Amino acid sequence: MDSNNKQQIKKQVKKHIPKDWLCELRIAYRILMESVNDIKRTGIVNIIIITTMAAILTIFGILFRFTLSLSSFAGELGNVLEISVYLRPNASISVVQDRVKTIKHVKSVRLIPKADAWKSLQKELSLQDMENPLPDTLRVRVDKPDNIQDVLTQIKPIAGVEDLGYAKELAKKIQILTHVVNTTMIFVVIISAALTITIINNTIQLVIQSRKEEIEIMRLMGVSNWYIKTPLVMQGAFYGFVSSIIAVLPLNCIQGLLSNMHKFFLIPAPVYAQNIVIISLLLIGTAFGACGSLWSIKKHLQV
Repeated sequence: MDSNNKQQIKKQVKKHIPKDWLCELRIAYRILMESVNDIKRTGIVNIIIITTMAAILTIFGILFRFTLSLSSFAGELGNVLEISVYLRPNASISVVQDRVKTIKHVKSVRLIPKADAWKSLQKELSLQDMENPLPDTLRVRVDKPDNIQDVLTQIKPIAGVEDLGYAKELAKKIQILTHVVNTTMIFVVIISAALTITIINNTIQLVIQSRKEEIEIMRLMGVSNWYIKTPLVMQGAFYGFVSSIIAVLPLNCIQGLLSNMHKFFLIPAPVYAQNIVIISLLLIGTAFGACGSLWSIKKHLQV
């Protein structure tokens, strides 16, 4: 009988075995107690592991929070970027305005009549009475700085458009800032994951070595693999979760600093930024801890 047939028979037999929920509850309790005992066996090393992981996750949390604020600043600067569309003297303003509004990525179109622009310029520069040399202008806002060039290309051929202008250098700097912020965050996540998983891997390896004989006896007694593996995975997840909670504490100081910075520059802070960072820390710390345990089990425990 091949292994596939054995597995199918085993599954069919399991379906007909009545479930004893009390027994399953006892097994879950035993698994939990095994995890607690493994943590106790590790002793003072627990403090070193949790402190190290907390430091790594704190750096990640602070950089993540700064990244959200930088993205908010970049987005706000991008929102104020406008394309100036200068119209010909004989152009139909309403027709051009309607055409521009239909272009993809255009957020809004605002008309600046040449008479209003000339009055404003005369006040600013104290100009003498002379003929108005300014054209009617459309101020076009784009949803993202990355889409400005695409919108420019589509506006140019529209009949009645004489010239276009926008803050090209500012748009480039915003694009560079956004790219640097996103790249930095990816790099930090990778480094944090590598360090956290490595620490957990080494710790679980020590636990496996200390329980080598016990695990071997359980295997000989026919104990299922998940019963052996689960306490180790829970131990790694515990380290990640506790480290994440500790890493959350310094974020309160950073939150206050960033809030003051947003108020100073009159730029709204990203919505629920603090909550997003806290939830991300808890999820990432716990996930990295569990992944480190799984990696160590696969590498050092043949079950």
